[in-house]
Amino acid sequence: MGRVVLVHGIAQQTMGPETLVARWLPALRDGLALAGGSLSSGEVKMAFFGDIFRPSGTRNLGEPPLTAADVTDPLDQELLLNWWAEAARVDPGVSGPAATTRLRTPFVIQRALDALSHSRFFADLADQLLVGALRQVRRYLTESDIRQRVRQRVLDTLTEDTRLVVAHSLGSVVAYEALHEVGTAYPQALITLGSPLGIRGMIFDRLTPAPQAGAGRWPAQLRTWTNIADRGDVVALVKTLAPVFPGAITDVSVHNGAKAHDVRPYLTARETGAAVRAALDRLP
Repeated sequence: MGRVVLVHGIAQQTMGPETLVARWLPALRDGLALAGGSLSSGEVKMAFFGDIFRPSGTRNLGEPPLTAADVTDPLDQELLLNWWAEAARVDPGVSGPAATTRLRTPFVIQRALDALSHSRFFADLADQLLVGALRQVRRYLTESDIRQRVRQRVLDTLTEDTRLVVAHSLGSVVAYEALHEVGTAYPQALITLGSPLGIRGMIFDRLTPAPQAGAGRWPAQLRTWTNIADRGDVVALVKTLAPVFPGAITDVSVHNGAKAHDVRPYLTARETGAAVRAALDRLP
């Protein structure tokens, strides 16, 4: 049936649609239950695109692990430094880019990776995964073939039964762009979780369709759009989207604890459950 379509974010290349639904659905149901709602498994589908970023198997021992030396693209560097600055802002234990530290490395990129790996937000995440996450964002934004293939996965999952799209992280960018391509009256509701859509320069100004006069375009079929962000979410650098997407966005703040960007605390939040219930109750 697919009344609700879920769109995941970065670093899911070793997963699959069924695996991710199995992770997301209990959390989504918990949030809905807190808001007095319910949802069956048959009403939910995952728009999965992670495998597009999964390297093909080879006969050799694989590619060497990604390190700071691989962060050479200006977009990767800008995003990394923005994550670092935001992590320092929300986590007292993280020294910021301008702070004097005892780190011996002269490389700013390595300093950024070291700082993030010791922050509450990235919690001992290896450099390999951090650099890989940066690359996925950049490849989506700069490689037209990748971008279209990823968006097509969302378009292929949407049906006339779809009423609501719930999108997390980079998935919110994918969903936003895909909704402009649908060409139908559905889906009419969008919920974005931990979205980077409002980051000017890196994300916002690279959107398709392009913003006009500094304002993002509103997907024509949407009747409601709820944007939910944790104030400590480093990826969602801009927490409120209403000022940059003229329309009727409802910006909601939640508290996810230490895992500010993790999708499951977002889904278990009463605020998310209330937004899902309101969207489904309002639409036929």
